[in-house]
Amino acid sequence: MIKLVHEYLIIAIIPLIVVAIITYGIFKGVKVYECFIEGAKEGLKICLKIFPYLLAMLLAVSVLRESKILDGFINIMKPISQIIGLPSEILPLVLIKPLSGSGALGVFTDILNKYGADTYIGLVASIIMGSTETIFYTLTVYYGAVNIKKIRHTLWAAIFADITAIIMAVTLARVMFN
Repeated sequence: MIKLVHEYLIIAIIPLIVVAIITYGIFKGVKVYECFIEGAKEGLKICLKIFPYLLAMLLAVSVLRESKILDGFINIMKPISQIIGLPSEILPLVLIKPLSGSGALGVFTDILNKYGADTYIGLVASIIMGSTETIFYTLTVYYGAVNIKKIRHTLWAAIFADITAIIMAVTLARVMFN
């Protein structure tokens, strides 16, 4: 019986939150429907504003993948990855993750299918997936939405944070795996 109530509560939580917000707005004298419509209009304006930035980002990722430039870059990066102990099998994930979350998810899935989730390579890849960001996508969306064009300091800080996360992923996986 408790499990059944728990399942219904999980299914009903979002509608309950919506009803609670609407009820609270009515008691406060807010025109809830009009506020919703205004918010939707603003959301559409923001979508139209950032669309060119998103299109450019998606196009750049597709060009990198299809032109095999990424493969050449991975070959160049292998000696550097060996210095920090990063397995070269994870380099495609490291290079795709800042550009595309869905692309990184595909690479991550391939790594787990090939090497397994409970291997050193799978563990490092899992930590990297959870601790790094899709830097260029995020900058494109958020800065494009507010028309910020000068991103150099944010970009370098984000790249440095990702490099730190990768080094820590390798270190943490070594500690956990050994």
